[in-house]
Amino acid sequence: MSSDAIDPGVLRRNAHSPSFFALQRASSGRRDLVDFCIPCNPYFPTPGMFSQLAGAMEQILKYYPSDADTIAAELCDTLGHNPQTVVMGNGSTELITWIDHLLVRESLATPIPTFGRWTDQPLETGKRVDMFQLHEMRGFELDVDAFVHFIRMRGSRVAVVCNPNNPDGGYVPRREVARLLDLLIDLDLVVVDESFLDFVDAEPHTSVADEARIRPNVIVLKSLGKNFGLHGVRFGYMVANPALARTVRSALPKWNLNSFAEVVVFLLREHAAEYRESLRLLVRDRLLMSQQLAGLPGLKVFPSQGNFVLVKLPDGKDGVALRDHLMGRHGVFVRECGNKLGSSSQFVRLVVRPQKDVRRLLIGLGSFLYGTASEEPPDNVVSPGHGWGEAPASGAAPGGEAGATAANHFAGTTPPHREPVPREPVPREDFRTAI
Repeated sequence: MSSDAIDPGVLRRNAHSPSFFALQRASSGRRDLVDFCIPCNPYFPTPGMFSQLAGAMEQILKYYPSDADTIAAELCDTLGHNPQTVVMGNGSTELITWIDHLLVRESLATPIPTFGRWTDQPLETGKRVDMFQLHEMRGFELDVDAFVHFIRMRGSRVAVVCNPNNPDGGYVPRREVARLLDLLIDLDLVVVDESFLDFVDAEPHTSVADEARIRPNVIVLKSLGKNFGLHGVRFGYMVANPALARTVRSALPKWNLNSFAEVVVFLLREHAAEYRESLRLLVRDRLLMSQQLAGLPGLKVFPSQGNFVLVKLPDGKDGVALRDHLMGRHGVFVRECGNKLGSSSQFVRLVVRPQKDVRRLLIGLGSFLYGTASEEPPDNVVSPGHGWGEAPASGAAPGGEAGATAANHFAGTTPPHREPVPREPVPREDFRTAI
């Protein structure tokens, strides 16, 4: 593969990662890019749903959408929310922007590293951002009591936590989040960003949206694009008590949602089973991919409950160089974390993807880390597809023979000791509990 197939300069033009469209333009229209950067559900919508959407494309593009209240009412009916407590936005970042403008007056505290808009947005509007550093030695775990102590010491008036956190995928149990809300009842506002919560399998009941509806100062944020694999649609929602919800809703344009979002919202009800299956497949892929990455000598892999995995490169290896190598030589797009506050370019976030894509990632990582030029598949990649609706091969649980270390291929080492494979994810009762 030609080293100049993709111009890596496009990766350095902005603080955040370029869009997939920008990458394709920079690669002269190359169509085989594999995206390990944008955290998107690879199994949803299903091929059948995409066919339905394609068949409605003329109407979607030609006609005006319903107003936001109509679309939100359908979403609430599907998910079991009270419409008075829900506000839909043109992507979660639109809601973050309005939350900052309307409800953050002086200061905001948040753990770092985290989703960049929670630090960048208030800084852009002149607020003080109190940054609570999460530590690598603790696996970037959030200590609720230490965070509350930090908030008291700094005098912060607003607190934000992402659960699971981005970029590390760390998850705070629901009971601990509820305790955090109790401890911060006197703040102006507490936001729990649950954009990646649907991918969690650590416990059956995860969201605190029910708490937000009855508390005076709590907002829960949801990103539908990430969950449903439709980043381009730009839709998300927040849950809060009726007064807080009304404050944000009144600031939004009446038609802030597009026709594509409307059609998708009305499709969700009939595709609940497919959505639950997509989450099951992604949890399985996350476990297998994490084990495969952990088998690469010198690579540190952090436990994740998101649809991405954070890794730390060996000393002397830089994420910018890895990103450019993978893009230029292997057509693989990854997120190096050097421009995330509280992180460095030694950390790279890798989106969970099916095994046919992980094969290319592992080959590229091996060539970068160990100087190999082999294009043979690592011997820990499951074959053939690991695709939609497939069950694991008979007698081969994830992490067994198929999950043996990739170090065998790249360094000739003995597979390291493996922890027992976690149990299957807890089945969800219905579509509402999944959201």
